[in-house]
Amino acid sequence: MKRLHGLVAAVHTPMGADGALRLEVVEKQAEHMVRNGIAAVFVGGSTGESHSLTVEERLLLAERWGNVLRGSPLRMVVHVGTNCLNDARRLAQQAVKVGAEAISALAPSYFKPKSIEVLIDCCAEIASAAPELPFYFYDIPVLTGVQFSMPAFLEQASKRIPNLVGLKFTNSDLAAYLRVLQMDDGRFDVPWGIDEHLLGALATGAQGAVGSSYNFAAPIYLRLIEAFRAGDMARAREEQMRSVQWIETLAGFGYMAAAKATMGYLGVEVGPPRLPNSKLTTQQHRELMEAIEKLSD
Repeated sequence: MKRLHGLVAAVHTPMGADGALRLEVVEKQAEHMVRNGIAAVFVGGSTGESHSLTVEERLLLAERWGNVLRGSPLRMVVHVGTNCLNDARRLAQQAVKVGAEAISALAPSYFKPKSIEVLIDCCAEIASAAPELPFYFYDIPVLTGVQFSMPAFLEQASKRIPNLVGLKFTNSDLAAYLRVLQMDDGRFDVPWGIDEHLLGALATGAQGAVGSSYNFAAPIYLRLIEAFRAGDMARAREEQMRSVQWIETLAGFGYMAAAKATMGYLGVEVGPPRLPNSKLTTQQHRELMEAIEKLSD
């Protein structure tokens, strides 16, 4: 598999005001991603509110993305992680059929794996359902509460999971990130997963990144990467600060709802989030639009 280099947008799941899926919006999302220099989409992840969707909805979502992307330059990774491993296996099997280039799964997070060995058992169950697809473990301890050494995980899991190719590394530990990037002469593909720390990750060796704010702020990050590669660190820091300002502003309104509303501002109506992510009030929406205008100046 071609590695996940460049920007990979963790795409939103489009919904109506009543919370129902609006799969007809996926085509507009894909067009927006291509127009903004996105290399691939990560479907059904945290940004996609996967834990707020039924399995049937997740199957429909992946199928729709697969149909829309047929013949497109955009590549697709499908997140298949869930607390139920049988559901995760079903999602992984379908990912093959809809044209995914890879699958990814985070750790079960209600009954949590108590050791790296148990986590590997879980990942092996999922990955074996789609042995022809590259598998990325999705490390995001801030949300799952599952935190193990990723260098140790890769060392052990690579002996058990033939199609393991790397990690989606949503973890601020840059020392661990450096170690996994350099393991086995750079064997593993490890796209970075914290948008507001991208510059630090690039300095550590990142070649790709998966993130939420790439949906609406990709030009900022593309300029950041360009400046970093040119050795213009002052300009790279300026662009990273712009990203921080965007993310902090949206987080002040409730990040998920604000990020989805920002997509609407850009002409891609992905609707509000589902509970437990709260919707914006009318007043919040108005204030957010004013804040976006200032950020866009």
